[in-house]
Amino acid sequence: MKVILLKDVKSQGKKDAIIDVADGYANNYLIKNGLAVPYSKKSKEILESEIQKRNDAEDALVAEYNKIKDQLENKELTFKVKVGKNDQVFGSISSKQISERLKELGYKIDKKNIKIDVPIQSLGTTNVTIELHKQVKFIIKIVLTK
Repeated sequence: MKVILLKDVKSQGKKDAIIDVADGYANNYLIKNGLAVPYSKKSKEILESEIQKRNDAEDALVAEYNKIKDQLENKELTFKVKVGKNDQVFGSISSKQISERLKELGYKIDKKNIKIDVPIQSLGTTNVTIELHKQVKFIIKIVLTK
């Protein structure tokens, strides 16, 4: 019996896959537990329309993120920090602080999307990567001053 998976099923397939399984397994486990629906022309059309909706939503999201990228790419954020002897910075700038500064500027970017390769704990400029989506990555400059 052919079924369309509604969720990932271990050792059977991923969501939206069309698989062939035994009738008893399909009726008594997959369909009964809401993991699959029987395959038909109508269910295939519904599946294709859902996939199309998801792709359209994904494209709209990427377009929105690209607008943010165009506005922020190569922008400089300046942080005033306390320094000790020999211009040694106390502490470091975290992704949370960068996220909060971006929020003040009107951009809601989660701290998990901010990738800091090396700790920002010296005066000067450091490049930080922001990854909003797999397809949308850009760099902003973090400047530390006295």
